[in-house]
Amino acid sequence: MRFLLFFLLFSGAILAQTEYPKDYFSPPLDIPMQLSGNFGELRPNHFHAGFDFRTLQREGLEVHAVADGYVSRIKISTYGNGKAIYITHPNGFTSVYCHLQKGVGAIENYIEKAHYKEKSFEIEMFLKPNELVVKKGQTIALTGNTGSSEGPHLHFEFRDSKTEKIINPMLFGFDKDVKDTKKPSVSAVYVYPVDSKTSVNQSKRPLLLNLSLQKDGSYLANKVAANGKIGFGITAVDYDNVSGNRNGIYKLQTYLNGKPSFGYQLDTYSFDDMRYVNALIDYSRYKTTSQRVQKLFMVNPYKLSFINTDDANGIVTVVPNLTSVYRIEVSDFQGNTTKISIPISYDLSSTIIDKEPVVSNYFVKVNKDNNFTKNNMSVFFPAGTFYEDFDMNFNVKDDTLYLHDETVPVHSNFTITIEDNKYTESQKEKVFIADISKSGRVGYNSTSRKDNVFTTKVRSLGKYTLAMDTAAPTISIGSAIEGKWLSTQKTIQLSINDSGSGIKSYNGYLNGNWILFEYDNKTRRITHNFSDGIVAEGANDLKVVVTDNVGNSTIFETQFFRSQK
Repeated sequence: MRFLLFFLLFSGAILAQTEYPKDYFSPPLDIPMQLSGNFGELRPNHFHAGFDFRTLQREGLEVHAVADGYVSRIKISTYGNGKAIYITHPNGFTSVYCHLQKGVGAIENYIEKAHYKEKSFEIEMFLKPNELVVKKGQTIALTGNTGSSEGPHLHFEFRDSKTEKIINPMLFGFDKDVKDTKKPSVSAVYVYPVDSKTSVNQSKRPLLLNLSLQKDGSYLANKVAANGKIGFGITAVDYDNVSGNRNGIYKLQTYLNGKPSFGYQLDTYSFDDMRYVNALIDYSRYKTTSQRVQKLFMVNPYKLSFINTDDANGIVTVVPNLTSVYRIEVSDFQGNTTKISIPISYDLSSTIIDKEPVVSNYFVKVNKDNNFTKNNMSVFFPAGTFYEDFDMNFNVKDDTLYLHDETVPVHSNFTITIEDNKYTESQKEKVFIADISKSGRVGYNSTSRKDNVFTTKVRSLGKYTLAMDTAAPTISIGSAIEGKWLSTQKTIQLSINDSGSGIKSYNGYLNGNWILFEYDNKTRRITHNFSDGIVAEGANDLKVVVTDNVGNSTIFETQFFRSQK
């Protein structure tokens, strides 16, 4: 009966698998596909949602619709994906194109009208099927470097149009354009004592294992002698034959004595999965060394949809009179696989290396609400804020809240409350709860206030305090244009900055009419293009207003001349 039930469940899963069209979509660029980032790569606070295509280290390459469809969404942001276009296709999938320089043709005209209608650079529009229809191969945009891009490239995604789940582009036949005969590279394997009672090779701290290459191409780790519960972690990347980029791995599977223990395959996942990257990796090691070690076990199970584990959640319990073999297999999409075997035996030798001491005065339980108060400051952690129980250091000293440190990952928002009656009513409008970085930089957090009580929701541990910002933003221009003729210039460019709470908004006006300024967060410059057609013949009065997050404003005014003839 149990076998029949397993067979029915397995058959149902096979039948439910989505069939992805292999030859329906064409490449979005005319140049050969070279990756600077692949699907599922480990990134800060998220898994990479698509492919990053190289664009010859420059902007302005034509971007093509990969199939017939219609533009269903356009989002322009100063951060994140920058300028992004979404195309919904009749076969149930949506393609996404990000960090664009600009749209082309009717799409760019539509975007420009929306900017002026909403009087904002940052816009988001959801379109109907008949508004902007596109054909396969049609040029829809030019590649750029907008948003949080760290260099010119095209970020490209596929999504399920109904569920919004992100899908690996390799499944749509893009694997044939990326030649890869290289096995993934595993640069480090760690073994972890899972609890305070366990020691591994006489250590209560994680240890790096030595790997020896075998004649068959696999690797053998040095023997693990332990008692109690242990887990493993790896640092691994994959290379293709063309780009030379350090890509993320596609598939991982571990086995304990031949039985599957912990694994995943990066075919598809949802946006709800994204932040669980901080649970998958050894977050403390990442924050202190920048090394991303994937933990192949879960102390407290987390809801990452593509993880599959045994009943022990990948944890190995080492018991007397039993030797075990733990095997790790890491694969890319083409099936190139690296295998590592780790022998495990029971050992009760005295501990030589003790657990690293933790400065703490409280203990946080993951599955319970936690509230801590001292003096005039308090913090509330709802159940599920963290991934694992931990010893926390909480203190208030010199008007500063010391909330452990950044080595513990936070999954969801928690609340900080500070009561202070030293400010006047006018000053309170300029006060916010600030985070303080290691370098001493003060960061703004959106803060609400009721009388003398200030409240904010944040998603990282560290130092917090009340800060007041009474300094207005700055506006500057590289070369003065007062009274000058700008007939040959294509743009006007200004630099804007705020060293306190940060810029909330900026608006430009030409002869009293609102004009579009595009903001580049990397250079902190705003640019108006005269091709918008707002500039007048002869004299033009320019006014720019910049406001920070607590309401301080600066106004820049000048007059210039321009001939359109």
